[in-house]
Amino acid sequence: MQTFQQDCVELALRRFRRGEVSRRELLAGLVALGAVAPGAGALAQAERQIVMVNWGGLANQGFGDFYGKPFMAENPGTRVVQDSTGPATGRIRSMVESGRVTWDVCDSSATGANLLGKLGLAAKMDYSIINREDVIGPGFALEYGVAPYSFSSVLVYDSAKFPNGGPTNWADFWDLRKFPGTRLLRRDASCVLEAALMSMGRAPYPVDIRTGIRRVMELRRNLVFWTNGSESEQLMRTGEAEMGQIWHTRASVLHKESNGRFKFLWNQAVLQPGIQVVPKGNPAGELAQKLLASMLAKPEPQVGLLGLLGNGPTNPKAAAMVPAELRQYNPTDPANEKQQVVLDGSFWGENYQQANQDFLDAVTG
Repeated sequence: MQTFQQDCVELALRRFRRGEVSRRELLAGLVALGAVAPGAGALAQAERQIVMVNWGGLANQGFGDFYGKPFMAENPGTRVVQDSTGPATGRIRSMVESGRVTWDVCDSSATGANLLGKLGLAAKMDYSIINREDVIGPGFALEYGVAPYSFSSVLVYDSAKFPNGGPTNWADFWDLRKFPGTRLLRRDASCVLEAALMSMGRAPYPVDIRTGIRRVMELRRNLVFWTNGSESEQLMRTGEAEMGQIWHTRASVLHKESNGRFKFLWNQAVLQPGIQVVPKGNPAGELAQKLLASMLAKPEPQVGLLGLLGNGPTNPKAAAMVPAELRQYNPTDPANEKQQVVLDGSFWGENYQQANQDFLDAVTG
């Protein structure tokens, strides 16, 4: 299953190949996301080094210029290095349990942070170093992780298929009589079950897993599933689905490239924090916390990331810096944010593994 972070790297490279962004803009944007270059894991043992780990990209030079050099200037004797080998939860667990931790800051999720914390595999965030006021809300500053960016799962639809007006909420998404056609969902329980419950007028949290799965199965004959961002975009573009729940970054691409034919809704979208975690026993110690504090405190790089990839800023000062033409694509713009539900990472940290297996068994059975 492709992660949102991997999909953002793919989108950035596509824009670069089309000549829509320069190499410098590409590197800067991937750095803001945290995409990094391989081969740095072996450097982690050196004193006063911070190893950041993400899902790959071309941002080695950009990361050094964009975050590394300023942070090193503020912290003499510290070196920031990068590793793009992929910070999967299982790999973090293996490192911590073996006592051979070489990573300091890892791109994860609210679900992953809560799961790692529950298992004793992640360090608690030090809020004497990190300022909680540098993020837009409590869902972005967790006990075991913090979010320098955000993204949303939104309802997108092809307005050409609905000349009398498209869906306005998840209840419409489930209304096959009023809005006939094929629906598109991610092959993953998270966000899908929230939408299912909201379609029934139910509160999304705590997720009623069985009810949500039964609701999804009502659409079974009208469903196709996606596993990566490019697939979700292609299924909408080719008309294999009339509407779907996809990442807002892909929905934004569809909207722009179709001159507004593909529309998407912030209403009842699921807003998700792009969480960074610190593995327990990380070599850099509290320096990792200081780097996270720096990433959260600077809104300008977050706005740059929005322009390149569509990821939402999480610093509350950033919204006022967003150019007017980008506000409609910003998940954390105040007008857009208030329409959404923030993902409950605590719930999914406790329940994801079993809930997702039950969901997959149902939709593939």
